[in-house]
Amino acid sequence: MSGASEKVLPGADADAGRQLLGREPRILYVTPYWPVKVTCASELRAIEIARALKAFGQVEMVVVDAEGGVDDYAAAAQKEFPVECGVPVRLRPNQTAAMKLNWLLNPRSRYPHGCGVDSDAMRRVEALADSHDLVWFAKLRTPNMFPRWRWPRAVADIDDVPSTFEASAVKQARGIRGRTLAWLRYWSWRRRDALLGERFSVLGVCSEPDRRYLAALGVRAPVHVIPNGFARPANPPVRQPTQPPRIGFIGIFDYEPNLEGLRWFVRECWPLVKRQLPDARLRLVGRLSDGPLKPEGTDIDGLGWVADANAEMATWSSMVVPILMGAGTRGKIAHAFSVKCPVVSTSIGAHGYEAADGRELLLGDTPEAFAAACVKLAREPQAGAVMAERAWNLYLERFTWDAIRPRIWAAAAEGLRRQRETGR
Repeated sequence: MSGASEKVLPGADADAGRQLLGREPRILYVTPYWPVKVTCASELRAIEIARALKAFGQVEMVVVDAEGGVDDYAAAAQKEFPVECGVPVRLRPNQTAAMKLNWLLNPRSRYPHGCGVDSDAMRRVEALADSHDLVWFAKLRTPNMFPRWRWPRAVADIDDVPSTFEASAVKQARGIRGRTLAWLRYWSWRRRDALLGERFSVLGVCSEPDRRYLAALGVRAPVHVIPNGFARPANPPVRQPTQPPRIGFIGIFDYEPNLEGLRWFVRECWPLVKRQLPDARLRLVGRLSDGPLKPEGTDIDGLGWVADANAEMATWSSMVVPILMGAGTRGKIAHAFSVKCPVVSTSIGAHGYEAADGRELLLGDTPEAFAAACVKLAREPQAGAVMAERAWNLYLERFTWDAIRPRIWAAAAEGLRRQRETGR
């Protein structure tokens, strides 16, 4: 029923840190995003975790500025979080054969992403870390920007486990050379991921399958499941599907899994949909969806960034998640569930949500199955509404930020507790 109450996931309460220390904990939050405008699921996750930590203790931020946004932050009239400093990121490519071999064979090699901060920034952040009770890294990529291996008193919110991304890329690789290179990247990142327990006190992942994956790699640090979520709407969602039917996609277009997945949908699935629904339109929402990255095709509308995405989604017969590679979980699914928008996804697109095909969403891993699911929801809106209601109930139980927040507090409390008990 739509009136189902939210359930709080297992975890700690906001006072756990004060109870452990006898005072308010000081938390250094190290993030790649300036705390201002949210344009993607990773930015949303980072800001919502920061808000949860603000209820847990005193939060100060360091921005590892690889994404940009400092001008928007400086121009903001009100600043939700104080930023202690922003540190620039510079390219550090592996230019020689020896450097490339070291990256491949040495799982402890520095700057694995080919970029990072300089020694002055490293010293500045280390000094800040020493003056705080806990360091929380948003995304594993963030600590990888520093020439330091082990971070005591630190929680790494991995978000996307790198080797699971590379494993999905292996399946999409083409040709002997492409498959070989993809497999070598997977092999190298898997060895790095197996050592995460050496580097941090506590780890956070998006889903239970990711937790089990790290356990299978032999990671010994505590791993907390912190799902991706979406804020509960102020009012109950009201659906207003239009005719002719609209099928929608939401996501940033400079993120490869989004762009490649949508290109597959437009190339392989959309023509099948149009044969049965000639008047249907594909609506694209998100950063750069209205620019040159927009796939070419019949009746495709690139809307760009939309201020009220919920109102646009209310008109869709379904939202498509045609993701073919990636890691973590897709925040767009929690978003769709939060507004009762029926979802059609690939299996990897729905990874980590524990949502069943035909119950909370429809799954399709071939063009024929994916297109048929889109057509079904356009032709049978009542069936889609029933399915979306079940998804809404799952969302209320697990994927509102109110429900997720105790898990964030539990991870922070364990970081403080392990420092007191083991010195790590």
